Formats: sequence, structure tokens, C-alpha cells
Amino acid sequence: MTKIIFLHHSTGEAIWKGETNKYIYKLTRKGDVQKYFEAYNQKNKTDYEIRAMNFPKNSPYGWNNYPFDYYNIWVKNAGNRPYIEEPTLEMLTAENDVIIFKHCFPVSRIVPDTGSPDIDSDIKSIENYKLQYEALKNKMHEFKNNKFIVWTPAANTKLKSKEDEALRTREFYNWMINDWDIQGDNIFIWDFYKYETDGGLYLTDANAHSPDNSHPSVAFSARLAPLFGKFIIDVIEGRID
Repeated sequence: MTKIIFLHHSTGEAIWKGETNKYIYKLTRKGDVQKYFEAYNQKNKTDYEIRAMNFPKNSPYGWNNYPFDYYNIWVKNAGNRPYIEEPTLEMLTAENDVIIFKHCFPVSRIVPDTGSPDIDSDIKSIENYKLQYEALKNKMHEFKNNKFIVWTPAANTKLKSKEDEALRTREFYNWMINDWDIQGDNIFIWDFYKYETDGGLYLTDANAHSPDNSHPSVAFSARLAPLFGKFIIDVIEGRID
């Protein structure tokens, strides 16, 4: 059995559920991504088990899943014990073969750099993000028998974003794709930003819940759920570098 865990908040949950009706999901606890895996397992005689978990929880750590928070829990406070009731990478990798994590759309509210980056700062700036992402990469490289999938940053709609924030988000996105990511390691990038923006600067209104709500729409989520599932399996089966 290959075990996969998807760490998410509300944006990830939308893709996880896809077009599954909320009442059906409440009864079955199965969304579109799980259904994709079940169908693939049945057809290909594989044994891939995927589950999702809110990370971090709302309490006691707080509903924050930005570069600082992953760095804070997994790097700064690494070890075999939970940090403020949240599992460290040592704990997650012991129970799962593949760990998937992401940020919600407030990650794109990026402020200007100061010229004095601080890895221990929760200020959302490119200079801080880069330090935290480099530390995360080095940490993930410690677990050579595990694979990690990280989403590119979620975007805001034009109505809910300032242009300078959106430009900085694209700058960080380009750095993540072109500089941070390296070939041949155990980290894989799922390009959620590209899907959301359709090559533009913002989450398109067509892909959003509404122009003033930067969560994915049901139609967009339904389209992406199988693409997400396929990407995970392609990573597991060695079809993606």
C-alpha cells in the first residue's frame, strides 16, 4: 500500500471534493479525488490510499498555512513530537509515503521586500518566503524515501487583490518554478497557479466562486480534481520529474 496525505484548508478542500454534493460528502466522506483513486485502483490493481487533513488546525496553532507556518512547524520545531498539536515531518513521513501541502489565497497578499529578510518572520514578503522555502527544501531532502508535492501559490481575484500584490505573487511563482525547483529530487510541483489564472495575473472570475470570493468554483474544482489525482499517481509511478 502507498499512503498519501493531502494537507489543506478551504481552497484545497474545494478541489478535494470537486463537484461532490456536500450532503453526499457528509455521508460518504469521499470527494472527487478519492473517487478518482478508487477507480484507478480498481482498473490497475493498485493499492493507493489517499486521505486529507486540515493543517494546521484552527486551534490551538491557528488557521495559517503559509511558508512561515510550514517552516515553523517542520523546520524550526522539527522532531518526533507534535508542535502545538501539529505533526512534524518526522511524524508525517513515518506514516505516509507521499505528503502534499499547499497555501490558501492570502499567501498572495505579498508586501514589498525590506532588504532585511528574516526566516523567522511571518510577514508575507518574497525575501522571507525564499528563505523559508529553501529551509523547507533542505528539510524535505532529509526524507529520501518519501515524495513531496507542493502546490504553486493560490491567487486572488482581481477584485480582491492589488496589482502590486499580484505582480509580486507572479514573481515568487516564477522563482519557485524556475529556481527553487530542481530536477531529480523528491519534491514535485503541481502548478495550481497556472490553472487558476489561465496565464494571467489573477484568479479568473470564471474559475472563482465569485469575483469577490477567491475560493475555486465548483465547476473549476470538478475539472481540476481528476487532474490533481492523475498528477499524484504520475509522481508515484515515476512519470514526472
